[in-house]
Amino acid sequence: MPQIVNFGLFVTASILLIVTPGPDMMYVIARGVGQGRRAGLLSALGVCTGLLFHVFAAALGLSALLRTSLVAYSIVKYVGAAYLVYLGIRTLLDRGEQANAETRPALGSGRIFLQGVLSNVLNPKVALFFLAFLPQFAPATGASTFVPMLVLGFTFTGMGIVWLTGLACLSGSVGQWLTTNRRVRRAMQAISGIALVGLGVRIALARRS
Repeated sequence: MPQIVNFGLFVTASILLIVTPGPDMMYVIARGVGQGRRAGLLSALGVCTGLLFHVFAAALGLSALLRTSLVAYSIVKYVGAAYLVYLGIRTLLDRGEQANAETRPALGSGRIFLQGVLSNVLNPKVALFFLAFLPQFAPATGASTFVPMLVLGFTFTGMGIVWLTGLACLSGSVGQWLTTNRRVRRAMQAISGIALVGLGVRIALARRS
């Protein structure tokens, strides 16, 4: 077991951070309510795969580039924001083009999963969060911090998977129950699309801290 500082404190802090509402949570809930449990679960797994990308980036020191380069940070931020807005607009347009859910072709699992991955990878604040958070519990001196940071990152991601998949199941069940009515189905699709657009706008307008 690599040296980790205050692992119990890390777990406690991670739980509090994971259950705090944020873009990832809202994204998964929007997908689950708007497109069903399957889409919610795949989105949750995609988001957590994106977290692993940030974990490796932080462990390798690549996230420091976003911290020191305003241009790199801005590019990633606006690309990610534009992508979420795009997904939201597509959701709203799909709602208008195909009112009957039974005749609507389901999105492929790979596509839904990839959208979840990109929604997280293209959020530079997640990269900066891991770069700031993980080193607080890794050894400051001595051996390399690469392995300890991976262990911390995998622990955080594992707890995130449990939380987000639970939310996906709950939101998917609620969405399926609500969508038995055509008007409610259209309303939930609209809410899902607006939520995705709102997340994109929130990321675009967020100030770098």
